[in-house]
Amino acid sequence: MVKKWLPGISISSSEHARNTVPMSNESLDATDGAAAFHIKQYESELELAKVMALIDAELSEPYSIFTYRYFLSQWPFLCHVAVLEATGEYFGCIIGKMDRHKGDQGRMRGYIGMLTVVEEHRKKSVGSELVKGCIREMIRRGCEEICLETEVTNRGALKLYERLGFIRDKRLRRYYLNGNDAYRLKLLVDRRTHVDSPTANVKAIFTNLQLV
Repeated sequence: MVKKWLPGISISSSEHARNTVPMSNESLDATDGAAAFHIKQYESELELAKVMALIDAELSEPYSIFTYRYFLSQWPFLCHVAVLEATGEYFGCIIGKMDRHKGDQGRMRGYIGMLTVVEEHRKKSVGSELVKGCIREMIRRGCEEICLETEVTNRGALKLYERLGFIRDKRLRRYYLNGNDAYRLKLLVDRRTHVDSPTANVKAIFTNLQLV
């Protein structure tokens, strides 16, 4: 699989503009017979119906349109979608948020709320690339930790996140509507640096977390 990096998208938030590097749209072209696709940021509510249909079909937990709008209206830059080149079909999506955590000295915390990839396209690193893109954006915008929940029985998700450096923080009993327990997973971001440039610091974090 050949990875191509397309021209970056500049971050619109002036608060973080001096401390960030441009985000890249990523295009993954398969050379082994798999379908070519690209990963891009969510752009507007015109995409909302596609995102909702994808997630509602793949995830067991039901979400209302208000939940989607809560995430997407405030943190559209933390929603990335995987799109088939040939048809324009959305087959993968991640949605997140970020805010200051009141109970931990005001740390900026990222949260991954939803991640799905259509079954026929799994085991092609699509989920991993979606998570990496979301994490990179969270780190660029100042997050010091990132957390999420996943079912204790979801071995594929646990393997994916733990491979990216997440650790099991706690077990949440009967967390889901189906009665299953969840693990809360956490990724700690070490923002200490010995370099002068904030941009270089972000790049160093990416390297340490193997996000490059």
